[in-house]
Amino acid sequence: MSARVYLDWNATAPLRGEARAAMAAAMDIVGNPSSVHAEGRAARALVERARAQVAAALGAEGADVIFTSGATEAAALACAGRGLACAEVEHDAVWAWCDPVLPVDAAGQVTVTDPAQSALQLANSETGVLQALPAGLAVSDLTQAFGKVPFAFNWLGVTAGLVSAHKLGGPKGVGALVVKRGTEIASQIKGGGQEMGRRAGTENLIGIAGFGAAAEAAARDLAAGVWDEVAEIRKILELALEAGAEGVIFPGRESSGPGRLPNTSCIMAPGWRGETQVMALDLAGFAISAGSACSSGKVRASRVLGAMGFDSAAAGTAVRVSIGPGVPREQVLRFADAWCAAYARQRARAT
Repeated sequence: MSARVYLDWNATAPLRGEARAAMAAAMDIVGNPSSVHAEGRAARALVERARAQVAAALGAEGADVIFTSGATEAAALACAGRGLACAEVEHDAVWAWCDPVLPVDAAGQVTVTDPAQSALQLANSETGVLQALPAGLAVSDLTQAFGKVPFAFNWLGVTAGLVSAHKLGGPKGVGALVVKRGTEIASQIKGGGQEMGRRAGTENLIGIAGFGAAAEAAARDLAAGVWDEVAEIRKILELALEAGAEGVIFPGRESSGPGRLPNTSCIMAPGWRGETQVMALDLAGFAISAGSACSSGKVRASRVLGAMGFDSAAAGTAVRVSIGPGVPREQVLRFADAWCAAYARQRARAT
């Protein structure tokens, strides 16, 4: 029996060895980062080292990096009570706090009319579509782009950005809000004065250490060009699917904007429900998803694809394949063969 193949990196990336080692070392640090004795100072030093690692990887030197439990909490910290405008393509963590009124074109590009009162993601988790962020943007979800495409927070011209550790090979349950220094952020969790008074509660020392190590390693990989290799394998995958399946559609591939993430393929197969595809491929040994991991299991068509003009029947056929560095070409081709064979069986049953 063939080993399982993991093709759901946008949901969560495998834990990096660097993050695992940093977390193991942090387990031996006994002090509370808020304590002033030697043990506490050792814990504080670990937090600040990770903060510097994340800031450097983000190109956010001089900005404030506020550690949170993840990008969802960071979104609440950045967006709650502000009445920001957004588009239907935003992740639920941002969409829940904003007014989804910004227009989206068929390629997934969003038009922002008032950047200072708007939120706009840098990359979409379902289609991989990248956005050109307008200067002065209030909030941007940088979660999927961080570590996969080159950018610098200090050059984006945004006030606040959201990131999460587990999307780039860090641990689950830790993320950050990065803001221009001096930006007022109202704390949503009251208590002590941790994280510059913006996020109360004892810091997740082990998770933060893993996040810092993962961010540093991700930046190193990006500079080395590993994601260019991933993009080539993604191209091979899509060509194989087109050759083996009639009528397959890749929403967002023809984007007129900055393009897509190098690892993401949104695949629509006429007449074949996304949930059915996920189950069939899971049984065949392949892990893929029917959209954002945070919305999987919900019986509704993708808001993202609806905003791009697809009707609910078409949007309901979408699945997402997302790969990462080190995923072999052979595994991707094996998936393409399995997917095309299952699609052929589906079409045969439907006739």
